Amino acid sequence: MKRLLKKPLFTAKEASKAGLSRRMLAYYCTRGIFHRIGRGVYRASDFDSQAPVDLEDLALTASSISKGVVCLISALFFYDLTDQMMREYWIAIPNKNRAVKRAHVRIIRMRNITLGQTEVNIGEYKVRIFDRERTIIDAFRYLSIEIAIKALKAYFSHARLYKPDLRKLERYARVFKIDISPYILSFTT
Repeated sequence: MKRLLKKPLFTAKEASKAGLSRRMLAYYCTRGIFHRIGRGVYRASDFDSQAPVDLEDLALTASSISKGVVCLISALFFYDLTDQMMREYWIAIPNKNRAVKRAHVRIIRMRNITLGQTEVNIGEYKVRIFDRERTIIDAFRYLSIEIAIKALKAYFSHARLYKPDLRKLERYARVFKIDISPYILSFTT
């Protein structure tokens, strides 16, 4: 059980392997030792996270969803490409997976979930997230044109922090059949 107290989160299956029955796990939750995050996912109530305060809940939520990838508004927020407030966490899952129900989470089903997927560390959490270029293309696909154009503008204006990858952006646009070349031209000329 001591090993579970040190983990950022664990599943009921891992607790069972550590010798905790479901009944004992429920008992520890009522006593306040563990906190239930979602169905079958738990964490120690007094776990001290090293993640930044504004990203801790996102990291916890994203890492607790099987095959979940941070996308759209949440990814734009993470990369500082939007002025939108993150009122809920946007998580992409494979199209064939069943959507999980969590408070303050918007599940987006996507067919191609591997293209542009990367992994980042937020504190002690390993979080899957789409890269900047995929996030911008998805903004054109799923969000308003205003949000997408602002994200693209921010992408090019942050050039001192990272080098914009036009080839990758155009390749993703071709894969998803999105024509963003007029917008790219307006920001690069």
